Amino acid sequence: MRCDAGHGPAWLFDMDNTLHDASWQIFPRMNAEMTAYIQRQLGVDPAEANRMRWHFWRRYGATLLGLMREHGVKATHFLAETHRFPELPSMLRADPSQRAAIARLAGRKWVLTNAPRDYALRVLRQLKLLKLFEGVISIEDMRQFGRLRPKPDARMLRHVLRRHRLRPAQCVLVEDTLQHLKSARRLGLHGAWFTRYDHRGLRRQPHRAAEPRTCRGRPAYVRAKISSLWRLRSLIPR
Repeated sequence: MRCDAGHGPAWLFDMDNTLHDASWQIFPRMNAEMTAYIQRQLGVDPAEANRMRWHFWRRYGATLLGLMREHGVKATHFLAETHRFPELPSMLRADPSQRAAIARLAGRKWVLTNAPRDYALRVLRQLKLLKLFEGVISIEDMRQFGRLRPKPDARMLRHVLRRHRLRPAQCVLVEDTLQHLKSARRLGLHGAWFTRYDHRGLRRQPHRAAEPRTCRGRPAYVRAKISSLWRLRSLIPR
């Protein structure tokens, strides 16, 4: 892949459980909202709705994709119903020093999130992070040829790189989800596995335990396993 961009580093930041501690309150609430949505739309009991939510997540990489492909659910309706969070400010928790780490990081920066744009912008504004990024690439921006292709879809990642004229070797994806990092590495991006907010295991991927681990507990396709965004300065691609 050839792009005309400069040789400076470019950073793609995941948002939930990377820029803030979503496992604290947001993910539990989001999971409950998704389960309730499945109950309402498909007429199943809570146990079956929860089973379906996990099944779709494991099979398709996102609950939404499973609902769209197997039940014809509209993405806009699902996202609006499951990401309202009127009390969002009280649900957010983040280390203020991480904001300074991002601000001092050389290079271009984007947020790359499977979350809907309205929710992402609310989170970033509340945390005073929005102005630190060149842009926000949300799930609404991940539609190609009429189909939604969120992370870890490599076709979407290629499109993002081309659109912003980025060379894969100069890009670092900062992310808490190994599946997304693995896909990015296949395209030539570097990966920083951010684990600071994963200690509760409230949204840990079922496949994680089976991941091959090397080099201090990280998979070979991950350049670094970090718990602080200050570590990113040592990962600037050369």
